[in-house]
Amino acid sequence: MTSPSATHVAFASFIGTAIEFYDFYIYAMASALVIGQIFFPASDHAAQALSAFLTFGIAFIARPLGAVVFGHFGDRIGRKATLAVSLLVMGVSTLLIGCLPGYDTLGTWAAVLLCLLRFGQGLGLGGEWGGAALLATESAPAGKRGWFGMFPQLGPSIGFLLATLSFLALTLYLSDDAFKAWGWRVPFFVSALLVLVGLYVRFKLAETPAFDKVLQRHQMFKAPIKPLLNEHWKLVLLGALAMTVCYNLFYTATVFCLSFGTKTLGIPRAVFLQMLCIAVLFMAVITPVSASLSDKFGRKPILLTGCFLAILAGFTLGPLMASGSNALITLFLSIALLLMGATFAPMGAFLPEQFPVAVRYTGAGLSYNLGGILGASSAPFISQLLVDKGGLVWVGYYVSAMALVSFLAVMLMQETKHVNFNDIY
Repeated sequence: MTSPSATHVAFASFIGTAIEFYDFYIYAMASALVIGQIFFPASDHAAQALSAFLTFGIAFIARPLGAVVFGHFGDRIGRKATLAVSLLVMGVSTLLIGCLPGYDTLGTWAAVLLCLLRFGQGLGLGGEWGGAALLATESAPAGKRGWFGMFPQLGPSIGFLLATLSFLALTLYLSDDAFKAWGWRVPFFVSALLVLVGLYVRFKLAETPAFDKVLQRHQMFKAPIKPLLNEHWKLVLLGALAMTVCYNLFYTATVFCLSFGTKTLGIPRAVFLQMLCIAVLFMAVITPVSASLSDKFGRKPILLTGCFLAILAGFTLGPLMASGSNALITLFLSIALLLMGATFAPMGAFLPEQFPVAVRYTGAGLSYNLGGILGASSAPFISQLLVDKGGLVWVGYYVSAMALVSFLAVMLMQETKHVNFNDIY
């Protein structure tokens, strides 16, 4: 049976990622629905949509920098304090986005400030995941790293569900004019309360046992990024490529499809948000199943199976999305998010297991967030360009190509289920 302290650690790793990803996703949804209209000139609706998707991508550029900065302190002073600061950075950035006046008030400065705050969101999230995954896995009982590594992986699906429900409630109870005028800002304000809860939980934590040994022996690196890139750069790159399937599936389904479904297919916003709520439940359900299977059969078999199925899923995007049928579109969204959860869950253990303790925060976080640049930062933008130039079928090919990249990367990586997780160097 899991001890109360282990339960608290698992909850802390979950609640932090749930809050940070809630913050991240409310911006993703706002970018698909209103950001372009609020912060950019009204001369060209297509240009507004592309501009909004570009601001969406800025955070993914910032995330590897956040992984390096927070990883530096996480590998030098500890996981606990670093995680608290990353959560605070994300929370402040999100709250300020909710307060930011639009183009009608500030002109071009509205877009400039929006980009800066979106960059701040990326910095905070860049430092979050690596620390949360280490908090869980470095405190896990023997043979349970995949299961404990699942808790930070479960946070995104719950964060996304909360984000979707918040926008759905606003859509149902507000007029379009009220939603555009002020309603979309409400989820950004709610974030401040959630961040306070997350900080309270995390300040009650102790340092992880694995990093405690590093502290006691004074075996920290002065600059962890140097030995990481000198000795483990191939693993950083392969880890990033392995992550692309997760990111691409998720942001294609939740940002591009939301925008395409509401603006091109004419599906009411409330209806499409309900469809996404159904789909994300599949992601939430498969996450613990996939993590548990990775403890039993190994990380690689589960990841390779998920990547292969994602390659096939890409070919279903065109016909299912173009059908115009709410049921068939929901089917595609559910398939995409199910496979995202299946490939995402083992990563909570698989990426940290690639690196020794002294560079683990930096290494796991950098791999994870570089994968975001490759698989997510430009996914809505590229998908929009592809559908404009060649049709939905090309968006599906793009999804399949990203899944193939991850399949090949995982093939080249070693199985880590039985790795000695306490190796300092």
